[in-house]
Amino acid sequence: MTISAQPGSASSSRRRAGFIIAALAGGVMMASSSAPSPFYPVLQREMGFSATTLTAIFAVYAIVLLATLLTGGSASDHIGRRPVLSFGFVLLAGSMLGFALATGPAGLFIARAVQGIGCALLLTSASAAVTDLEPASRPGLAQVCNSVIPLAGMAAGAPLAGVVMEHAIDARLDVFLAITLICLGFAALVWKMPETSPRHAGLLQSLRPQVGIPVPTRAAFWQSTPAIIAGWATGGLYLSLGAPVISVFFGITSFVTQALVVTLLSGMGAMACFIARRYTPRQVMLYGTFALALGTALTLTGIWLRVLPLYLIALTLAGTGFGTCFYASLRTIVPLCPPDERGKLFAALFTLSYLAFGLPVVAAGFAIPRIGLDATVLTYGVIITVMAALAWAWRRFGSQS
Repeated sequence: MTISAQPGSASSSRRRAGFIIAALAGGVMMASSSAPSPFYPVLQREMGFSATTLTAIFAVYAIVLLATLLTGGSASDHIGRRPVLSFGFVLLAGSMLGFALATGPAGLFIARAVQGIGCALLLTSASAAVTDLEPASRPGLAQVCNSVIPLAGMAAGAPLAGVVMEHAIDARLDVFLAITLICLGFAALVWKMPETSPRHAGLLQSLRPQVGIPVPTRAAFWQSTPAIIAGWATGGLYLSLGAPVISVFFGITSFVTQALVVTLLSGMGAMACFIARRYTPRQVMLYGTFALALGTALTLTGIWLRVLPLYLIALTLAGTGFGTCFYASLRTIVPLCPPDERGKLFAALFTLSYLAFGLPVVAAGFAIPRIGLDATVLTYGVIITVMAALAWAWRRFGSQS
């Protein structure tokens, strides 16, 4: 559903510019979320904290993000998209500065927590703004952009950080100060967008912890839930354990190669979403869940056999499933949502997504010191394979939509 310009509203050229700004905002946000990934093993060695602490630093982002989604996820429905976007980017800039200046794990925890708050606000408000500003002549473009651009940003953040780490003298300062300045730039730039969500009552009530699914979208939301869980659990597996897998199982210490895990998963997901725009949501969902199941099973085979090419090829396949599962869900659900409840809908979608993303990571953090990386990755991967296969069966035989 697309909001048509109201009398006295912004010109079509300003709406187009706003659409581009909102879409790029999602990419910048996700690039900032993946940029710290290559630094974690280095920071662990330099600061001398345990693997459990490392996993907790990774997980605190998801926990705080979820808490913010449950309280402030629909804030932009009440006070406007632009204020929430701008505040989110200011918080994100602060978190990047925290990464640059941290001297111990406590500083990293604080930076990750602030990052979680900022990203939660940006996830919902940017996605809603892209949907609001979708050109009337290009129906469906918002769902493509809300899937492709964030995944492309995630794919770019880690390898760019890895390249800087390979060549710069003070890579941490260079990477995070650069992202800080970009985020501050976007905090100002979003005010050039037309406002698409007029202020209305209910903000304080919306701040009570809750997950609200707009009534017209509920059936489609729950039908898509198994695939969303499988897809984002896959993301959690490879984004949290991808670098250790490359280092421990394949003996590769290059920062760029370790970051390639994130690039393959997210980059192939973005490419698959772009290609999938020509197919029906049901076709895309069937492919995505099948690719997730098969790709994850093959990555486990590559790890077991210590065959890096097999692992990377399988990761590419799993990445296409990761992207298309979420894209198909957006195409199924978002068009059913009333314009003034889009922030609320995206808050519910990302709450579900980051629960699937974060909870297994926390469990893995407790498991690794007790049963080892091999058994943890195997268990995690088998669970995802089964979940994805069940999601495929549910859509194939249990739902025709």
